[in-house]
Amino acid sequence: MEKMKLTKLEKYWILYDVGNSAFVLLASTIIPIYFNALAENAGISEADYVAYWGYAASVATLCVAAIGPVLGAVADTKGYKKPLFTIFMLIGVAGCASLSFPFPWMVFLALFVLTKVGYSSSLIFYDAMLPDVTEKDRMDQISSHGYAWGYIGSCIPFIISLVFVLFYDRLGLTITGAMAIAFLLNAGWWLLATLPLLKNYRQINFAERQKGGVTAGIRRLGRAFQDIREHKKIFLFLIAFFFYIDGVYTIIDMATAYGSALGLDTQGLLLALLMTQIVAFPFALIFGSAAKRYPAQKLIRICILAYTGIALFAIQLDKQWEFWVLAAFVGIFQGAIQALSRSYFAKIIPSEKSGELFGIFDICGKGAAFLGTALVGIISQITGSPNIGVGVLAIMFIIGLLVFQKADQTV
Repeated sequence: MEKMKLTKLEKYWILYDVGNSAFVLLASTIIPIYFNALAENAGISEADYVAYWGYAASVATLCVAAIGPVLGAVADTKGYKKPLFTIFMLIGVAGCASLSFPFPWMVFLALFVLTKVGYSSSLIFYDAMLPDVTEKDRMDQISSHGYAWGYIGSCIPFIISLVFVLFYDRLGLTITGAMAIAFLLNAGWWLLATLPLLKNYRQINFAERQKGGVTAGIRRLGRAFQDIREHKKIFLFLIAFFFYIDGVYTIIDMATAYGSALGLDTQGLLLALLMTQIVAFPFALIFGSAAKRYPAQKLIRICILAYTGIALFAIQLDKQWEFWVLAAFVGIFQGAIQALSRSYFAKIIPSEKSGELFGIFDICGKGAAFLGTALVGIISQITGSPNIGVGVLAIMFIIGLLVFQKADQTV
């Protein structure tokens, strides 16, 4: 495999994935278990706990879906992208740090939603920076490197946090104190990993400033929606992305809550999800390298099919070893489908409209994840079975695959 040399700016861009991935891993592992304990103390049932967690994720993604496209369009204006990225990154970091306070479960959930909004909104501008930091023919590899190093880098604060959370009694701490250390540690990691990008990034692709920046941004957004309707390939890809990535993000958001609701061992769940990060690191790089030899769209189709199988397998899951198998397969395909989708989209859109179009991309991605998390929550409550709730995601992957094939055939 030919070794790819990264530029300094590419490394700094990748480093932000390393920073924010610490929060993502915390949010998909330790935080749901901690919230489960808070909910249990408040007398909330397991099915309702999964539902409330799903609803919180849905509210966060709906907020991003509402504001993301407008912010993305404004960010395309000269000199706006980095300040807006900084604001939402700081909201995420401050929100993560605020979770360290011993709030009741409802306040904790509200602060978690705020943190998710900051994190997800910062990614609109971060993803839109990709055409500014690298060349078009390097986007697949750079995007894959971002996810890969994000997975392995996030393991460092996670393992330290895990030591405090699992052995808090031996360290003379309460679980609340141990969680406070974990939240502050991950917030600090996120902030420090962002500083090199903030110092060195310069916006290259932009629209010139006009009077009324927000109003002008909204007008550009309107034109962007019109352009998407006229560019059938982009339009169909976004519909496909809406469905298949919704399932991916729902699995990320709900994995620990799902395992906890099934009564699986907490330590085993956390170690299995740590394994997911470790497995994801080499496979994200492998898929990124494979994109030099095989069309990215073919690799994306393979990932969607794999996720369909993962969702179907989850229907019968009720044992610890089965959760480990599930976690391993998620690790193999998780980074690949995210990275290749991001770079594929960056290559089919005009670079000077990256902000506004990545804002729409985020609606169809993290913004659309409300559908999956809400479906899992509703079906879990109606049937009383989290297994059936997660299994419904297979339908979303199948729809996504069919529409993606149509998009791929469109010139």
